[in-house]
Amino acid sequence: MKETVAPNATHEQVGRFVPYNGSSDSLYLSEAPPLPLNPWDVVLCVSGTIISCENAIVVAIIFYTPAFRTPMFLLIGSLATADLLAGLGLIFHFAFVYCIQSQVVNLITVGLLVCSFTASVGSLLTITIDRYLSLYNALTYYSERTVTRTYVMLIVTWGISICFGLLPVMGWNCLKDNASCSIVKPLTKNNLVILSVSFFMVFAMMLQLYVQICKIVCRHAQQIALQRHFLATSHYVTTRKGISTLAVILGTFASCWLPFAIYCLLGDYTYPALYTYVTVLPATYNSMINPVIYAFRNQEIQKVLWTICCGCISSTMPFRSRSPSDV
Repeated sequence: MKETVAPNATHEQVGRFVPYNGSSDSLYLSEAPPLPLNPWDVVLCVSGTIISCENAIVVAIIFYTPAFRTPMFLLIGSLATADLLAGLGLIFHFAFVYCIQSQVVNLITVGLLVCSFTASVGSLLTITIDRYLSLYNALTYYSERTVTRTYVMLIVTWGISICFGLLPVMGWNCLKDNASCSIVKPLTKNNLVILSVSFFMVFAMMLQLYVQICKIVCRHAQQIALQRHFLATSHYVTTRKGISTLAVILGTFASCWLPFAIYCLLGDYTYPALYTYVTVLPATYNSMINPVIYAFRNQEIQKVLWTICCGCISSTMPFRSRSPSDV
């Protein structure tokens, strides 16, 4: 049976992913007239393009460089892959919303976005765990057990992310019940609450791990200062630098994701669409910042980039194996 458009349906009620304005007479359509271009969707598409380009470079470097087969770079590669998929998801969503207004296509793109952003946050947690263990178990870090643990963390992270992404595709959506919609249609309110609570659990674990990392860094810096007879000021500068780096990493993650996670719990599908755009945009910026923090600051990746760009460094130059705590 051919679907029809409600007479008063707006461009935010037809075939859209974000946001939803809650009109009860809107219908989700497989065919509809061309939608007026929304500037917020354009900004999200541009962000997705930048995210895709950045992370594609990181993925290509790690994939084509044999020296980058260590657990640390596998986790960075997982993060870059998740962010790459998130960027592509934003681009596909923009293209499909304004070109192919279909329930199936929209659900697939929403599932891709949920899966990729969940994997991105999960990969950040695995990197934090890896950094902590590299300091806590420094003597046994470079062992087969670390490789096995890395693969287990990656399998668990991507397994959970794929499950979350499949939920709206497999039927847990609000296409047939507008009252159950969240601020992000077609995700249900319960679905978004679960995702938000999961985020807060990950954030709490990362916060606890970084607190422990700070304690270890301070203790190591003090021991080195005593052994080498450094001045107190030198110890203070070294410790402050390490703690500042960790604060920037955690602060960036929190500032990007906390507004959207909080709004997911407090917001309702009747709230203005502007609120959803304002909170979801910083969350996408986290995938734009991740390559800078976790990849482009790495000296080995910098060497490969310089080699590719201008051939300043020989491609046969050996790489120094670094601990995740150095990154």
